[in-house]
Amino acid sequence: MYDNGVGVLSQYGLTAITTCKGRGAMLCETETGWKSIQEFGGARNKLELQCQLQEQLMRSGAVQTDCPLWNETGELVSQGEDGLFYVVREWHPGKECDTRSIPEIRRAASAMARLHKAACLPLQKEYEKESLISECARHNAEIRKIKKYISKKQKKNTFEKLLLGSADEFLEQGEAAVEELKQSDYEQLREQARVRGNICHGEFNQHNILFSGGQDTVIHFDKWNFDLPEADLYHFMRKILEKHSWDLQIGSEILSAYEKVQPLQASERQNLRLRLSYPWKYWKLANHYYGGNKAWISQKNIEKLEQIKSQKKNWLNFIKNMDF
Repeated sequence: MYDNGVGVLSQYGLTAITTCKGRGAMLCETETGWKSIQEFGGARNKLELQCQLQEQLMRSGAVQTDCPLWNETGELVSQGEDGLFYVVREWHPGKECDTRSIPEIRRAASAMARLHKAACLPLQKEYEKESLISECARHNAEIRKIKKYISKKQKKNTFEKLLLGSADEFLEQGEAAVEELKQSDYEQLREQARVRGNICHGEFNQHNILFSGGQDTVIHFDKWNFDLPEADLYHFMRKILEKHSWDLQIGSEILSAYEKVQPLQASERQNLRLRLSYPWKYWKLANHYYGGNKAWISQKNIEKLEQIKSQKKNWLNFIKNMDF
């Protein structure tokens, strides 16, 4: 019988006392504390490295994590009676970072910096993030292709008209970012990160850090990779700043909190600025449209595009005036 994986707890010598649904997982209170159970379909080699990374973070005292557990046969992946495979992890109940709270935003940035100081492993090339220059150039080519596709359509809906009318200005910004990246110290920074074995969380945002009393817990490491720490910092800043119309003071608060723990070199600050100057959200929305059902466009996507356009002035003002 399908039980959301709860039955696999017996393979860890555990019993569920209480269960409740979490975000993408089943949460269970057991005799040794809370655990999460999540269906698994990824690469087992990467999961073993992830476990090594999270155990290292826990030992360092940098942050708590939802570390995967080994079952009684010495495996990280367990098969349930339903035939599906699951991973059981430690779980530390807490509240997500409130994006309206400056103290909590600062606290999250500080936790990220501690994570970056402790997160390193010998480089595994297969888990190294794609070159930022290559990635942005590829996205620019995709925006050009989407623009060409829409321009050839005889009948265009509201979303397509908005996307076509704004493509040139966002593409210009994207191409400028690539040219600046090529002229910057990015490649040297990338080589330094390789040598150090720097690891990024891969999806550090307000949903993936939990606060409980004085404890900070970072969860959902499934997208971890070898990359510059600025990749995580950029991602977190963008998510927060989009909710605050690219407020300069909030950007300064995040950067200050991070640098109190992990100071950035001038070249690293420049790399952060260049990451923030690329039109990621515009590309993501355009790419989602191109790969999806073009016969029906939701009103929500139209609203997202209008918001991106309306925030463009504040976004560019932030890039120009932020003290990187």
